Amino acid sequence: MKIGFIGLGNMGAPMAANLAGAGHEVRGFDTLDVSVQDVIKVSSAAEAVAGADIVITMLPNGDILRAVAAEIIPAMEYGAGFVDCSTVDVESARDVAADAKHAGLHPVDAPVSGGIGGASAGTLTFMAGGSEEAFSKADPLFEIMGQKAVHCGESGAGQAAKICNNMILGITMIGTCEAFALADKLGLDRQKMFDVVSTSSGYSWTMNAYCPAPGIGPQSPADNDYKPGFAAELMLKDLRLSQQAAEASDADTPLGHHATDLYATFVEQEDGLGQDFSAMLPRFEKRSRDA
Repeated sequence: MKIGFIGLGNMGAPMAANLAGAGHEVRGFDTLDVSVQDVIKVSSAAEAVAGADIVITMLPNGDILRAVAAEIIPAMEYGAGFVDCSTVDVESARDVAADAKHAGLHPVDAPVSGGIGGASAGTLTFMAGGSEEAFSKADPLFEIMGQKAVHCGESGAGQAAKICNNMILGITMIGTCEAFALADKLGLDRQKMFDVVSTSSGYSWTMNAYCPAPGIGPQSPADNDYKPGFAAELMLKDLRLSQQAAEASDADTPLGHHATDLYATFVEQEDGLGQDFSAMLPRFEKRSRDA
């Protein structure tokens, strides 16, 4: 296939490289001067999408997605696929999809889970929204960039799935970190706590696969001084998207709301910026109940 790829950041660059490495012709564009192995660097988004069978975008937010879509949709081939892998608000995803459909394109909103490591290894999970035809067109590329792709429904459903998943993740990580901090103050050995919780009703991904306590469980960012696998500011972004969606749909999400507030404090008022989202543990370690 001829693929246009826009947004060659920490996630987009390895995704584009994996597609090129699989034998596809990939033209890439980023506002920064980025070079990616086997990807043809072009000087504009319009140049990247010209003649492409499928265009993939990986962008920071909904406003940028809307701006890029307005630029590239008129330059795309009729019948081409338009796969947006950004994590954005549901409304932006649906509006861009409507514009793409009107232009005769096949849009898919397909945010990802798996982080930078998953992007490099080609083991991402894609949560896709769009028509069956659009999903089928994009699925061979999902198989190269990831290990799983789930067609969640019509346009916007992929973003909805990502937002709900990461709201659970943020809430659960806070609970896991609180429990370790409490265990410390009760004199309970962290390894003993892990041995119990990881095999009983407290089992969770944040405990068993991504433990926030250094030296406990499988390797995680906690064992690398909390250098980000998934940055705290990105968790904050996703939690804010969840609360924006909750407000728009009149959903009661008190724990999601509180988790958003905690990550906002951590990132914007404390030292969380640039740390992994599991660095909530040292934050709680240093705090007393009345702090």
